[in-house]
Amino acid sequence: MEFNLADLFESVVDVAGGQTAMVSGSRRPTYAELEQRANRLAHHLAGTGVGPGDRVGVQLANGTEYIETMVACFKIRAVPVNVNYRYTAGELAYLYADAGLSGLVFHRRFGEAVGPALGALTGPRVVLEVADGTAAAGGHDGYDGYESALGSAPPDRNFPPRGADDLYCVYTGGTTGMPKGVLWRHADIFFAAMGGGDPLSLGDQITAPEELAGRVLHPGITALAIPPFMHAAGHWLAFSTLFGGGTVVTVEGGVFDPVEVWRLVEAEAVNALVVVGDAMARPLLDVLATDPGRYDLSSLLAVGSGGAVLSPSTKAQLADLLPGRVVADRFGSSETGQVGGEAPPGDPYGPPRLRVDDRTDVLDADLEPVRPGSGTIGHLARGGHVPIGYLGDPASSATTFVERDGRRWALPGDLATVQADRTITVLGRGSLCINTGGEKVFPDEVEAALKDHPDVDDAIVIGIPDARFGERVVALVQGRAGRPIDPEALRRDSHDRLTGYKVPREILVIAEIVRSPSGKPDYPWARAAAESARRPDDEG
Repeated sequence: MEFNLADLFESVVDVAGGQTAMVSGSRRPTYAELEQRANRLAHHLAGTGVGPGDRVGVQLANGTEYIETMVACFKIRAVPVNVNYRYTAGELAYLYADAGLSGLVFHRRFGEAVGPALGALTGPRVVLEVADGTAAAGGHDGYDGYESALGSAPPDRNFPPRGADDLYCVYTGGTTGMPKGVLWRHADIFFAAMGGGDPLSLGDQITAPEELAGRVLHPGITALAIPPFMHAAGHWLAFSTLFGGGTVVTVEGGVFDPVEVWRLVEAEAVNALVVVGDAMARPLLDVLATDPGRYDLSSLLAVGSGGAVLSPSTKAQLADLLPGRVVADRFGSSETGQVGGEAPPGDPYGPPRLRVDDRTDVLDADLEPVRPGSGTIGHLARGGHVPIGYLGDPASSATTFVERDGRRWALPGDLATVQADRTITVLGRGSLCINTGGEKVFPDEVEAALKDHPDVDDAIVIGIPDARFGERVVALVQGRAGRPIDPEALRRDSHDRLTGYKVPREILVIAEIVRSPSGKPDYPWARAAAESARRPDDEG
């Protein structure tokens, strides 16, 4: 047995076979049942010619089929690839070709975009359609059915040996540019993002794969995965939970519904709830504030946010409406895995910070560690278990995954400083940094200040060209229901929270901020919206 994701999952099945692995609508498979379905799919894929190193697209909403497909690929040493189901046919064709997909598993509702893109697939070209209650898009009904494929394949666990060096891939769209596939070894992603065999997240990871079975909890924790599995945070949560013998609960259909989330927390006695920043947390809190006491949330122990930082006002409201629960922001990225984060000393609602240790540092342009307390801005760096590189992109790999003194580091693109006490303040993505009159402005800080205003529900901050300053800070804001926003009043209020040059020169009130399904800001949309709203005399 090795640190291989399929080997590790099978070791959990052997000791927790009768425990509930997932809850998705009416489906409640045990570990043994989930594995049998994954075995059937693995045998079907292998029978079509999919083998070690071949990549299979997973274009599914949250549900049991997503995890079954990932586990099936791992079992035959194939590589599941997360596909963003919001992509258009053209974007899908790019991703299918860039990833070199040999096969695809998709929900029927996405078929209209899938059909025109299928020509970009290579290799065995196995395509399985998962029925979801919708009609076949465009009347097309010629794909092989997922359930039929499983029904015709054996459920046995009889596969060739696997290794710790088998590949795992996660595609990331980031905030700019075309999507890229990040390649990891199984052993590295297990420790970097899937708990490392520590079901309670206490930092006590296993040292040998045989130890995992002894760490399984009976029963395990129950976690509700709100982020879509098509983004790393979603399936990292799922596998971290499964490797501890826990139960993964999903919102049926993968649609974010705050009322349904709280119903599931009560009905399934959920212990851990994971959101992506204010975009998910605030609608959830609005439901609780509107109808306090409606739900029995006594099982809930922790609320975590990954992929986007919670604003101070949201953390304060969480503490008020869910007293006694752990509320935690967590840094992480496709290039680093889960990094962690802690509240600043004496400020439980402040932005999370990291700490310099043997795996986390801030490196300057010469790849030297930034001196604590110097005020120097460098690049956040993560060592230890890091990816192999980007799929088919050696140039980007060379700048993101670097080596210093014989040790490899991942530089995910975040700029940061190191305080005198060796805590790390993450400033934000360097590619999003706004240079206005020679001063650097990081959108994260301005967005947090704006969202702290009681009339603001959401905000995105960007830089747009300016003839005088190079770039100007512009904010797009969405107001809370029934609370109109006065842009000038909001600008004046911002002066109490931000240094003058960080205050948005313009505030554009938008009916609805556009975000990705994971809750991350859509900065290209924001720039286009801001440009279309500008007046001809706005350049000066």
